[in-house]
This record gives sequence, C-alpha cells and structure tokens, in this order.
Amino acid sequence: MLQSRALLIALILLFSTTVPEVHSKAIFEKDRRDWMVIPDAIAAYIHEAVNKVSPRVAQLLVDAAQTQPVVVTRNFLIKETTKLSILAEQLMEKIKNLWYTKVLGY
Repeated sequence: MLQSRALLIALILLFSTTVPEVHSKAIFEKDRRDWMVIPDAIAAYIHEAVNKVSPRVAQLLVDAAQTQPVVVTRNFLIKETTKLSILAEQLMEKIKNLWYTKVLGY
C-alpha cells in the first residue's frame, strides 16, 4: 500500500497539475505557448482512471498536486517554456525573412 501511494505521488509530481486546469485548456490552440498542456492532459487521464478505482487515492493525488513546491515548479516551467517559445517564433521569423530576401530575392 505504501509503495503504491508513493508511486502515485511520484506520478502526480511528475505531471504536476491540478485537475480543473486541464479541462479548461485546449491542447492544440494555435497561439498557445504553454508546453505543459500535454502533461496536464496525461495527468487528468491518470486522475480519472485512479478516481474510478479509488476516490480517496485520487483525492490524495489532487492534494499532492496542489502543494506549494509543485505549484511553484510548474509555474516556473510554464514561464520559462513560454520564453523559449517566443524566442523560437522570433528565430523562425528571421529565418523566413532571410529565405525570402537572400535566397528567393523577394
């Protein structure tokens, strides 16, 4: 019992999400810069599966996901991946402009 509880806590910490947030996010939004949406969706599916088997363990997962270290880490990851997304978009725009001006001569 203790091992399975530790495993479930490790899984939720790995995916680090709160369940209500997952259902409010679309996975493939065009302007989405939050890379945590796929782990969020996976965590929601795990929560739903665990909730069908044991609602008490599912509540334990939700409580673990809402602890301060998990929330702080998740917010940090979201903020940093958003910065990386913006930089990648800017790089792609520069490459596209170079392609059009230098290679194609537009």
